[in-house]
Amino acid sequence: MIDQIRPEGVDDWLAAQGGNGVVLDVREPAELRAASITPAGFELVAIPMMEIPARLQELDPDRPVACLCHHGARSMRVAMFLANNGFSKVANIAGGIDAWSIGRDPAVPRY
Repeated sequence: MIDQIRPEGVDDWLAAQGGNGVVLDVREPAELRAASITPAGFELVAIPMMEIPARLQELDPDRPVACLCHHGARSMRVAMFLANNGFSKVANIAGGIDAWSIGRDPAVPRY
């Protein structure tokens, strides 16, 4: 089962997993240009969803990974893919960057 976390709960979830976590942004480059988050207490890694299988070796399966997209659907698919490929500490950021802007950082533009 994939944990569903709200943007406001990312720090707590990562801490509960032992820290040293990654927020994996799976949006497309144009979306990253429109809005992006600032890493604070975690590493931010951007790999578009369709590139994840080919770039899986860039991610450490021993680190907690919280997946982020626009609203949470693509990131959920990536989270399931990671869980099926040996990643044991995986979460989906429910509501995506849109919810991040509303509930965590209003400086992040909504699109």
